[in-house]
Amino acid sequence: MTPTHDYLQKCHLLTEVVLKQELSIQHAAEIFSQTILAGRMVHVFGSGHSRIMVEEMWPRYGSFPGFNPIVELSLTFHNLVVGANGQRQAMFLENTSGLAERILRNFDVTQQDSALIISSSGCNIVPIEMAELFRKKGIQVVAIITKEHSEKSKSKRADGKKLTDFADIVIDTGAPAGDAMVYVEGLDTPVSPGSTVGGAMIINCIKAEVARLLTKNGQPPTVLSGAVVVGEERAVTLFESAYDEHAHRLARLYEKVGQK
Repeated sequence: MTPTHDYLQKCHLLTEVVLKQELSIQHAAEIFSQTILAGRMVHVFGSGHSRIMVEEMWPRYGSFPGFNPIVELSLTFHNLVVGANGQRQAMFLENTSGLAERILRNFDVTQQDSALIISSSGCNIVPIEMAELFRKKGIQVVAIITKEHSEKSKSKRADGKKLTDFADIVIDTGAPAGDAMVYVEGLDTPVSPGSTVGGAMIINCIKAEVARLLTKNGQPPTVLSGAVVVGEERAVTLFESAYDEHAHRLARLYEKVGQK
């Protein structure tokens, strides 16, 4: 078996894991759709490479307003790898207690909001505290983790609690412990992670279910669509309308910040 065949075969297994969680995905979509129908936003957060899932949800083709992508560059901008803004700093900061509270200080959240927190291990402090803070505010939390990896990992929190301890719904990417899925002959460390594949499938399943529910309730979403699908004129109209809607929803998160 070639490495390519091995990886794709394991990705097929990830599909089966995600499909078995269809009821959890639909439950998450129901929570998120109620938030969006109420004119509020679903707060989406991930540190490190989990940022990929945040951007997969919104904004991109085939997505729509209603999601607040919380992407902290200090936790995610590690493309330089070393030196200023390197990976070492990002990994340190995502385990700094209190940072999540400072991030959320920027938003006026209500119990009509909901949250989606992505963390493969579910063991880093900032994502855990983010979920904990949302729960304290009466906001429902959906977590995307890698179950096997999380179960075999130790929480960075002193009390040992993980992201799953503060989530109403937990959805598993299906990747193995350590994430990497392929062993190459002569190499004792596996390569090619799977959580991104599993996570992206979950994100887009949720997205499709939310779109169905919004449409069913008479508020079809304004979807970012390519000109090759809807024509250039409508594509521009959809883009402008979607971004305007995002701005209006986001404005509600700022108007009462700091008020008691």
